[in-house]
Amino acid sequence: MNVYPTEDIRNVVIMGHGSVGKTSLVEAALFVTGAINRMGSVEDGNTVSDYDEDEHRRKFSINLSVAAVERDGKKINLIDTPGYADFVSEVLSGAQAADLALLVVDAVSGVEVGTDRAWNIAERANLPRMICINRMDRENADFFGVLNALQEKWGAKIAPLQIPVGSADTYNGVVDLLHMTAYLTEEGTESDVPGDLREQADELRQQLIEAIVETDDELMEKFFDDQELTEDELRRVLHLSLDEGLIIPVVCSSAPKTMGVRQLLRNIAGSGPSPKDRKPVLAGDVELTAEPEGPLAVLAFKTSADQFVGKLTYLRVISGTLRSDSHVWNGNKGADERIGTLNVVRGKEQMNISELPAGDIGVIGKLSHTITGDTLCTKDQQFTLPSITFPHPVYQMAVRPVGKGSVDKLGPSLQRIAEEDPGLQLIRDPHTAETILAGMGEAHLDVAVERLKRKFNVEVELSLPRVPYRETIGKTATADYTHKKQTGGHGQYARVAIEVQPLPRGSGLKFGQRVVGGSVPKEFIPAVEKGVTEAAREGILSGSELTDCEVVLYDGKHHPVDSNEMSFKLAASQALKEAVRKADGVLLEPVVTIRVTTPEEFAGDVVSDLNTRRARILGITPEGQFSKVEAEVPQAEVQRYASDLRSLTQGRGAFELEFDHYGEVPAHIAQRIIEDHSKGE
Repeated sequence: MNVYPTEDIRNVVIMGHGSVGKTSLVEAALFVTGAINRMGSVEDGNTVSDYDEDEHRRKFSINLSVAAVERDGKKINLIDTPGYADFVSEVLSGAQAADLALLVVDAVSGVEVGTDRAWNIAERANLPRMICINRMDRENADFFGVLNALQEKWGAKIAPLQIPVGSADTYNGVVDLLHMTAYLTEEGTESDVPGDLREQADELRQQLIEAIVETDDELMEKFFDDQELTEDELRRVLHLSLDEGLIIPVVCSSAPKTMGVRQLLRNIAGSGPSPKDRKPVLAGDVELTAEPEGPLAVLAFKTSADQFVGKLTYLRVISGTLRSDSHVWNGNKGADERIGTLNVVRGKEQMNISELPAGDIGVIGKLSHTITGDTLCTKDQQFTLPSITFPHPVYQMAVRPVGKGSVDKLGPSLQRIAEEDPGLQLIRDPHTAETILAGMGEAHLDVAVERLKRKFNVEVELSLPRVPYRETIGKTATADYTHKKQTGGHGQYARVAIEVQPLPRGSGLKFGQRVVGGSVPKEFIPAVEKGVTEAAREGILSGSELTDCEVVLYDGKHHPVDSNEMSFKLAASQALKEAVRKADGVLLEPVVTIRVTTPEEFAGDVVSDLNTRRARILGITPEGQFSKVEAEVPQAEVQRYASDLRSLTQGRGAFELEFDHYGEVPAHIAQRIIEDHSKGE
């Protein structure tokens, strides 16, 4: 593929709800531009952008993929992203590399939860937007019903650029309202506007022109002076208005029939922003613009582990020009990276290219240090671009290797998977000694497990993580324990008397001594402390760590021959167990702050459900059409909340968790936990 100048590049992230035809739209774009000679389908598992085995098996997109097409002298990098909520990190990465967001909406279903999510992501990324009402060939397709719903939700800036010719079985093309030309059949044949649509098209064209001229003083003056406005003038202002978010054009299509796809690409090429149209990117105190001659600044927006070529890094050049066979500097890691062969991609197909100018997107293999979010620059002019912010994982499972062969490979393989998908997080819980894999939902972790097996031959099983309970005491108590063992020759002897007393929450475990008269020699006091510490770590009641109390050694006895460190360590351990049982041992559980954002019609159901989980509601705050519910809830009660909230809110709710404190477990629940632990022993 040729090297395109920055002003002729268009980077478009395709977003929306699941199963609205985003991948099919990319496939159609590749077909009508001659990049492929036969269209694949998601059902058959042979599309260009869904090339992963997991995607073939599940029949929906899991990964971000890039497909470069050429149209009207422009290079359009189409970034196909998943619609399923569990894989939102891929959408965020794609948005970071784009200059325009194309929101795809189903012509039957209209605005869905994934539409809201895509809109919000584009809004936070400050991306201009265009909307495509797709699948116009479906039964009950309703372009104008969906258009009205979009305008009701996001206002009058939603403006149709096209209207369909027919719908469902009669869908036969589109009418371009600026050009006032119909493009009919799968070939996009130019034709006059059909007579039955002429009046409606004239009316909507007038509304579109009014929306455009309102954004430009010079054009508005000509409009009110009844001067003729040329299509070139209107498209120029539309281009500027689209870039500023003042107008959000709406087009329509049927991807399987390729109707409307040529015109969609034409509008992206003609009216979509180039990298030069976007605002400068701030890297520290430096403003970086999309100038090929500027200082080099490159963002790594995705990392992929390919089983044949190894690690692949997807790059967006923010400033400067990246060239093959060169050296760059990783500004985040402070390390040199060698750039081998640069490629542009269409799905998994890689095409060599000599250089990537500012604004372009490409891929390179085998970078040693670079991961998603890193900045590549030169050692002489170092930059760190703003990192990509990913949502905090909300679904956790403990990971255990299946078979001895997977034990040694588990850690490094999990690390590779987490590097590839920044939506995943790897946690080692020091309290339960479990390896925790955290992600955005059940499907997210299932895919990660399948990748582990396929790419690294590591088989694991998932289970709910153990809740990191802790133990403490309710009152002060003492215990006096003597360890005595005679085995012939030197025996074992130690007497330890301790006092335990409760401390405020968060104090941890403290050890002290007030021994007088040398009843416990100084050299054995560290052994007593070690015995207490080890026993506290293993727990007394439920196998959970003992905390928030002070243990004081106040008396003891030794034998000049039979006493040793081991004897005092064992005596201290047993004395602690006895003292805790006398001191009304208490079980503590982690309590988290949960913040649930839900459409207001589901707020009551969310609150009712949280109340069944022993939550304490802190407040409900209206935020437009949504409500934010904040509560404190035991961690044990929300381990599967990601799935439960989706059911409660039809997939439209979101939440985040943050550890707050440890609270006392109700007696009846604590008793069950202690009994379960005793059975396990």
